[in-house]
Amino acid sequence: MSGELDFSGKRVLVVGGSSGIGNGIAQAFRARGAQVHVWGTRASVADYSADDGSDLEGLGYSQVDVSDPASIADAPDPFVNGLDVLVHSQGAVLYKRQEFQREHFDKVVAVNLSSVLQISERFHEALAAGQGSIIVVSSIGAFKATLANPAYASSKAGAVQLVRTLALAWAGEGVRVNGIAPSLVETKMTKVTMDHPERREKALSKIPLHRFGTIEEMAGVALFLASPLAGFVTGQTIVADGGVTL
Repeated sequence: MSGELDFSGKRVLVVGGSSGIGNGIAQAFRARGAQVHVWGTRASVADYSADDGSDLEGLGYSQVDVSDPASIADAPDPFVNGLDVLVHSQGAVLYKRQEFQREHFDKVVAVNLSSVLQISERFHEALAAGQGSIIVVSSIGAFKATLANPAYASSKAGAVQLVRTLALAWAGEGVRVNGIAPSLVETKMTKVTMDHPERREKALSKIPLHRFGTIEEMAGVALFLASPLAGFVTGQTIVADGGVTL
């Protein structure tokens, strides 16, 4: 079975792979032999540090603003000879009810949903040539209401349906499209909860497994979905939430 998780010679692009879950996924593929390139928001690798939850050792890097269609279109190809796995781990959320304002709502949707389609379409031909796969990191916010984040919740729900739609559209070309829906994992994006003791304990109390998920566990799901072990799986979003949505 270990051979099924050998990605030697495979080419992997992780959008949003500079920190958090995306960074963990990128390094998991690299550890198993893949060539891995990541897209992030900062100018260069030197602008990241371990304090950001970033480990860019051995990874290629490009600055791309995925909220901007022109930036996506103009980004250099990560590899000169194709692509085997495309991981979408880009994400945006705005707190203090900012997402109820149209400008901020549109910004979050552009990152969490619109960019997923544009980037997938950009690399569609390359993925089809090698019968590759796409993995979209969504959220359990796709399946349950969030109190003050209408853009985040609706964009993540849209991403789940986009996974299904792209999977159906491209199955005939051998491209598999799947997703992951984590609950709270300790990352830069979740610090607003994790660094607040009362919020942290309240969140923890809702998890039947009585702990938060880890970046490594989310990376494990991604490795499975990209591997031959999941060769007959497409259009699915795996909920990895410790039982929260039960």
